[in-house]
Amino acid sequence: MRRCTALLFSVLLLFSLLFVSSTARQFVLFLSQDDLNDTPLSAAGDDDSSSSVSSGSDWDEFGDSDAKTDEELDPGSWRPVLESDSATGDPATEVEAQYYSGVTKMVEAVSSGDPRLMDDAASQIEAATAAGYPHAQSALGFLYNLGITRERNRAKAFMYHCFAADGGNMQSKMALAYAYFRQEMYDKAVKLYAELAEIAVNSFLISKDSPVLEPVRIHSGAEENEDILRKSRGEEDEDFQILEYQAQKGNSGAMYRIGVFYYFGLRGVRRDHGKALSWFLKAVDMGEPKSMELLGEIYARGAGVERNYTKAFEWLSRASKHHLYSAYNGIGYLYVKGYGVEKKNYTKAKEYFEKAAENDEAGGHYNLGVMYLKGIGVKRDVQLARKYFIEAFNAGQPKAFYQLGKMFHTGVGLKKNLFMATVLYKLVAERGPWSSLSRWALESYLKGNVGKASFLYSRMAELGYEVAQSNAAWILDKYRERSMCMGESGFCTDAERHQRAHSLWWQASEQGNEHAALLIGDAYYYGRGTEIDYDRAAEAYMHAKSQSNAQAMFNLGYMHEHGQGLPFDLHLAKRYYDQALEVDPAAKLPVTLALTSVWIRKNYASSFLVDLIDSLPGVYPKVDAWVENVIMEEGNAAILTLFICLLTVLYLRERQRRRAVAAAGEVALLQPDHVAPLRN
Repeated sequence: MRRCTALLFSVLLLFSLLFVSSTARQFVLFLSQDDLNDTPLSAAGDDDSSSSVSSGSDWDEFGDSDAKTDEELDPGSWRPVLESDSATGDPATEVEAQYYSGVTKMVEAVSSGDPRLMDDAASQIEAATAAGYPHAQSALGFLYNLGITRERNRAKAFMYHCFAADGGNMQSKMALAYAYFRQEMYDKAVKLYAELAEIAVNSFLISKDSPVLEPVRIHSGAEENEDILRKSRGEEDEDFQILEYQAQKGNSGAMYRIGVFYYFGLRGVRRDHGKALSWFLKAVDMGEPKSMELLGEIYARGAGVERNYTKAFEWLSRASKHHLYSAYNGIGYLYVKGYGVEKKNYTKAKEYFEKAAENDEAGGHYNLGVMYLKGIGVKRDVQLARKYFIEAFNAGQPKAFYQLGKMFHTGVGLKKNLFMATVLYKLVAERGPWSSLSRWALESYLKGNVGKASFLYSRMAELGYEVAQSNAAWILDKYRERSMCMGESGFCTDAERHQRAHSLWWQASEQGNEHAALLIGDAYYYGRGTEIDYDRAAEAYMHAKSQSNAQAMFNLGYMHEHGQGLPFDLHLAKRYYDQALEVDPAAKLPVTLALTSVWIRKNYASSFLVDLIDSLPGVYPKVDAWVENVIMEEGNAAILTLFICLLTVLYLRERQRRRAVAAAGEVALLQPDHVAPLRN
């Protein structure tokens, strides 16, 4: 409480140092008439990519009939090391065993803070790389990118990721796609992201939409995001335990929710299809209908059970009778594929998709879009397909992101736009099985293993996840030496740690994280981890300001007021301060004080008050320490308050006296006929 009070007094005295926290904004798609392409397919050109997407009558949007495991979709992942109950078997070759031994040692090294163990791990990774093992090449690229046990070398990191990607490592493909994306090489990035997005789409559900498992942002501004973290503790979370207790007492709704948590791995719960199946069956026995739909999904995908399309059709049909309209999508899918039914029936499939769409199910719009795009049981109509995809997109259907990305990529239905295609593919690709890194990192952080969390977030950051970049940078800044940051030789030096955090914040700021852009600006302004550079600080603040960030506006006003990195201009300073208040009414106090400063500079440019204001930033640490250690420690906060009030009263009385003197002078000037008598 005393620290809060001390901070309040510091803010009152040093208003120019007050900042407002912010977060990243979500992606929004805007389509204009110019984006539409209504050219008939036959006249769309001879582009191979266009014909490959628009041709073909088979239903290929849900992937192969035999669903693949995450291990198969993401070969070489660290799942066997990070999940003790992983279904992955023993290494098939000696080089594979060497690779996983190296990964295990890397994780143990950052967990325990053992640089020597990291050296051993890197040696094993290098040996497996020399043997041509692609997944070891990916890990070595990661080490070069961060500068762990070796000098940081992005060129070598890129080279090893290229080798690994050619060998089938999906995480290296993500890293390369992101590298191309940052360099605006969209022709290369779009191809990689298209492949990765297709893999992600094939893991989505056939009926209802999969929950969006976004990586958890462990901080809010400069502070830990306690509320979000509390809800992410999995089975240890009090709310989960209460829910589980209710389920055990026969609450069917609680049974269903517990099953959902286990099936999707929500709120920090470790995914377990076996437990999910058990809870769904119990819920159905208690008359809970929503579990029927997910049981249909489980049997259709063979998730934890032997695949059985007949049972899938039965469960989905039962769910649809309870007005669970998303189940119509699953039934329609089975009719399109001919699974669990007598034969393929596109007419019935279309009827079920239409029922889903009529009841505002985004999946119904998406499925109808695919039918019209490919001409499955209907006359091909790209314009109508586009209409359905846009409706599904507006409802947040991730598969629609993929289809619109395809349209932008190929120029079918939408004008070719590689940037838009890349962005949409990236959003979908980031939901692939490699996103499990976020869950493992969060589990580590919640268990107090900050070093492991930082390491895993850093790996994920390399793949282009903005939240991971932000989390990794925040851990480095927040925990410093306790982050177990490994550098070129042993633990990171302060310079290495600052440089790594700076790089991560910069990447996050490029992807729209306002807080990251502000921290980059602060780093250049105050010289944290880099040399002071007011010009680059202003550039970073401008980037945050473009996203309507009040703090950035305030900072730009301050820089204009003092002529730091921006021209000295009190009019622009006032404009930025006013804009900050418009965007964030909570900034009223600092903005009011800042505008007072501008008024003083404008009207009393040569006054001692200007010198006093300019000296405040330099004495801030001393004042802050004095308030904390002297005033607050002795319980004399009231004295400081009275002192400030006294100064205010004296200032107002002095101003009143000056006005009285000025008024008297004006009266004298108004009496020109009054002349003193002359002496003889």
